[in-house]
Amino acid sequence: MWTDSHCHINANDFSADRAEVVARAHEAKIKYILDVSDDIVKTPEIIDFCAKNNNIYTTVGVHPELADKYPTLTAQQLIEQTKSPYVVGIGECGLDYYYNSDIKDFQIKALKEHIKAAQETGLPLIIHNRDADDDMMQILSENYRKKPFNGELHCFSSGAELCRFALDIGFYISASGIITFKKSEDLRRIFATVPLERLLIETDSPYLAPTPHRGQRNEPAFVVNTGEILANIKGITPAEIAEITTANFLNLFKKVKNR
Repeated sequence: MWTDSHCHINANDFSADRAEVVARAHEAKIKYILDVSDDIVKTPEIIDFCAKNNNIYTTVGVHPELADKYPTLTAQQLIEQTKSPYVVGIGECGLDYYYNSDIKDFQIKALKEHIKAAQETGLPLIIHNRDADDDMMQILSENYRKKPFNGELHCFSSGAELCRFALDIGFYISASGIITFKKSEDLRRIFATVPLERLLIETDSPYLAPTPHRGQRNEPAFVVNTGEILANIKGITPAEIAEITTANFLNLFKKVKNR
């Protein structure tokens, strides 16, 4: 059985056929789906969706691209929504300087509040990072020294130094469809160095559809395509990578229960 450890089937892209998308995931033997919240106001709606679908869970967080819309965000606001049994993580949150370097200060402030929420609740932190490796390492390191927390670098496409740092503090590294792209040789080399017990796999759907679906809307069923490439990188079978990444998902997101 597979796990899509990060997707956004709450997105408007799926408004017309969300039930069919979930059905196709089940047909593809996707057992667990983490339908990640990227905007704190959406979380209650996603919680309701999770309650109606077996083995679909969510999180609470504010995407770095939206950080300036929540200048007064506090850890306590995030923690309040973790009371739901379906909220199993904090995020996604992080830093994205590719498009949004002009709101860097808002992103850093929001990230620190997410870290506080993870430290207080013990729930894993889901990190989005783009073009911000140095700042990310500095912020995670400073706060980890104050009080350890766990988490993952989702949709990892950063440099080897950030990968090594994250592994050193016990984080997991999540592979997305990017590893299937022709020009991702450097990224595949990084994933070859990640221990099997620290690997996760995701779609980040509706974005980043893997080969052979590039150009299409991504969906949880396509996690299998990424998994096949990841298995090849690690020199094991797709069935083994499915089992390993699902076990890792359950080890990190300990609040998840089989329903």
